Amino acid sequence: MSVLSCCAAEKNLLTALAIGMMGKGGGDRLFYYPTKDVPFTPKKYGYDYGDVFFDSADGVKLHGWWMPARGECKATIVYAHGNAGSVAHHFVFVNWLVDAGYNVLLYDYRGYGASEGVVSKDGIVKDAQAAIAYADERSKKLVVFGHSLGGAKSIAAIGMAAPESLRAVVVDSTFASYKDMAERVAGKSARKVVSDSYDPIDSVLEMPDGVQLLIVHGTADETIPYAQAKRLYLAARQPKSLMTVVGGNHVNCFFINGGKYRKDLLSWLEIELMK
Repeated sequence: MSVLSCCAAEKNLLTALAIGMMGKGGGDRLFYYPTKDVPFTPKKYGYDYGDVFFDSADGVKLHGWWMPARGECKATIVYAHGNAGSVAHHFVFVNWLVDAGYNVLLYDYRGYGASEGVVSKDGIVKDAQAAIAYADERSKKLVVFGHSLGGAKSIAAIGMAAPESLRAVVVDSTFASYKDMAERVAGKSARKVVSDSYDPIDSVLEMPDGVQLLIVHGTADETIPYAQAKRLYLAARQPKSLMTVVGGNHVNCFFINGGKYRKDLLSWLEIELMK
C-alpha cells in the first residue's frame, strides 16, 4: 500500500477561501472536506477490526474502527485523521501501530464516513473528546495521536478534559494557528473569515501536567510549514519533544528513510509508557 493511494490528500484552501468571504468565522467550515466512501476495511489487508459506535456530547452518533493489537497489547492509541476522507483513507497511517502491539481506535468525526451529523469546528472537538472517553473505558493506558487537523482538534479536546489514563500525545504535521494557515493560502484578508477558537497554540497551554507531548513535522511540508511546528513547540509547556523529519512532507514522515522515524516514534512511546 502506498501513502498516496491509501490516504486522502490534504486539501488546499485557496479556492475555497477565495469564494468564501462570508463574515467573521464563516470560513471555518472551509477547513473540512468530508467524504462518505469506504473503499475497503482492514479485513482486506488481514487485520482484525470491529465497527464501533459512540455518541458525542450533543448526541451525534460517531463511527470508528477498533483494531486490536497484534501480540501483547502495550496501550491504546486514539487516532484522529486529517481534514479529508474517511477512516479507510487513513488506514495506512495506523496499521503499523497495530503491528507494533497497540490497539487503535481510528474514528470519523461528524459528517465523515459512517458518522452522523454535519461537520463543525466546535463539533469535531466534542467528537475528539467522545472518542478519547470511549477508548478510556476499554484501556488502562491511552495515547492520543493526531495528523494535521486531527492533531489540532485533539490538542483542543485534551486541553478541555483528559482522562487519568492518558500517557502521551503525538501530533504529526499539525499547525499552530487557524488564521496563520488561512493567510498562508489566501492572503491577509482570509484571516477575517476564520476564527481563532480552539487554536492549538492556545489549547496546548491547557494540556494536563505530566503528559508528554511529541510534535512531529517534516522540513519539506508543502501544506503546513515546519515553522508552525516550531511555533507550537515553543508555546507548549514541558514535558515536550520535537521530532524533526528532514525532507519529510505532509504525509510521509513515518514512511521515508526506511521507516526511520517510525522506529524512533515506537521507541519514544515505549519509554513514555514505562514511566
